[in-house]
Amino acid sequence: MSQGFVIRTALLLVVAALAGCATPPPASDPDAVAEFKANNDPVEPMNRRLYAVHDAIDTAVIVPVARTWRDEVPDPVRQHIGDFLDNTRSPTRFANDTQQAKPRRAGDTLMRFLVNTTLGLGGLFDVATDLGYPSHTTDFGITLAMAGVGTGPYLFVPVMGPSDVRDATTIGADVVMSPLTWVGLPPAVKAFDYGRGVVSAVNTRSDLLDTVSDVKRTALDPYATFRSLYQQHRQAAIEATRADDRATVPAWFGTP
Repeated sequence: MSQGFVIRTALLLVVAALAGCATPPPASDPDAVAEFKANNDPVEPMNRRLYAVHDAIDTAVIVPVARTWRDEVPDPVRQHIGDFLDNTRSPTRFANDTQQAKPRRAGDTLMRFLVNTTLGLGGLFDVATDLGYPSHTTDFGITLAMAGVGTGPYLFVPVMGPSDVRDATTIGADVVMSPLTWVGLPPAVKAFDYGRGVVSAVNTRSDLLDTVSDVKRTALDPYATFRSLYQQHRQAAIEATRADDRATVPAWFGTP
């Protein structure tokens, strides 16, 4: 799956969202109206069809690949690969940290990149965490949320998974902020970037095999459960970013 494909798909979904809207419940049923607003899924009929497409692709193609990856690659190796891939995302994370006006987080990201790239052998080993520079999650969607931009309607993007208008249409910004995607780089660098995306997707999906399987097996409505889990996860990430007001010092060395 290329980054361009994801971006094009997300934009098409935003346009398609103008059609196939769900009918709001009548005002005479306040509980139903409150649930409708909380779900933030006015294009639910379209999203459910796209979820069905995604589930078919996931079951037939992605899950077998992810299961083979998990079965054939030892856990420690997959962990080191995950650490390496996370390290390559440091420039994008640093750019978002600075745009969010979170200098301490930006400092942690910079120190993690320097420490893990050198002492961690290119990021294969996460040395920085033990030295007091914790990892954190961020992206341009969170940056926009910090600036007060609303989520827009919930969207389900095949292959990519749960999203919303704000997050789906800002994927391109994170791509642009990654030095690996800049124009003029050698073909080998671009090939590495595409390979990085594929391996990252497979590695992440392998970590979620049991979780996704449990939801699909036990939930009365897996679609609604995945929607709720995604919205809770994104809100928690935004709140964690907003609440991180640690003081910044001139140097991060030795500061837990």
